[in-house]
Amino acid sequence: MSALQPIVADLWVKAGSLRFAGVETGTRMTVVRLADGGLFVHSPVPLSGETRAAVDALGPVRAVIAPSLFHHLYVGEWIQAYPDAIVCACPGLERKRKDLQWSRVLGDEPEPEWRGQLDQVYFGARSLENEVVFFHRATRTLICADAIFNLSNHPSRLTRIVAFLMGNLKPGATLFERVLIRNRAAARAQVDRMLAWNADRIVLAHGDLVPAGGHEVLRRAYAWL
Repeated sequence: MSALQPIVADLWVKAGSLRFAGVETGTRMTVVRLADGGLFVHSPVPLSGETRAAVDALGPVRAVIAPSLFHHLYVGEWIQAYPDAIVCACPGLERKRKDLQWSRVLGDEPEPEWRGQLDQVYFGARSLENEVVFFHRATRTLICADAIFNLSNHPSRLTRIVAFLMGNLKPGATLFERVLIRNRAAARAQVDRMLAWNADRIVLAHGDLVPAGGHEVLRRAYAWL
């Protein structure tokens, strides 16, 4: 597999292996080229020599984003490699990973480096992850870590079984959200803000990408709220 896979203009991904509680879920990094030529790196994967060369060929890294309380494992490698980049945490991660030097804690308002190009919503009602979900306006791409899962077709039989038990039979949320989300009114408001983006594709961390119809996938995933 190549170091970076182009998806659409100015947007690339890199998939990697990741096990959670003994189950292979995979993970995925997203790289967006901003208008000034700098790069927005979402949910970074291990920074191998091949990956670094591919990233450097695209432009200077402007921002490294840890969008969820569970998507931070490799941030330290990127801080060392790109000391001039801003390093942004989802709310609460700055306390969980005090060993890392964070530049900013993300919220609902886009940072100046990507304002007008990427929109964002702090999905705080999903407090297990505290994820900040992004939307790339130019390509109508929703970029998320854990808000949408797509594990029902995973190559691992164990992962497919776990996905079935979690109710992840198609791209969407799982049954756990119905228990974990306590403030459904807040969750509904946050999801509605994402739906207003009218996303086409979805780049997610766990499972195959959603190449089209992303708005309907998101709507269906949280229709129960």
